[in-house]
Amino acid sequence: MTSKDVEIRVRAAGEVDEEALAYVREKVEAALDRPGIPVADGEVRVTRASAAHVEQPWSAAAEIRVGGELVVAHAREASAHELADRLQDRLRGRAERAAHRGDAARRAASPPPWRGGPSDG
Repeated sequence: MTSKDVEIRVRAAGEVDEEALAYVREKVEAALDRPGIPVADGEVRVTRASAAHVEQPWSAAAEIRVGGELVVAHAREASAHELADRLQDRLRGRAERAAHRGDAARRAASPPPWRGGPSDG
């Protein structure tokens, strides 16, 4: 998958068809190719269990570098479409946190007086 700043490899194990892989690629790209998210590079592994008795045979593991931060997401679902949707949600949230981890908004509050902050008196 290649987009302007997204370089993600999607690999398959087990009985994964090309349509399912294409849908996962599309969802992962949508989660990471957004304004405010720095360059992303990594890998997503999609697996389908061959055992018939497994309730959630589809699983995915993503290890992606967003800027300088490592983003890891795992998901298990009953179908490939549900798996891709869940993985997109998890990657979107984790990529947002990784991209904005150093923002000054988290450090906006001044320290309390006993830690050297301004005192009321």
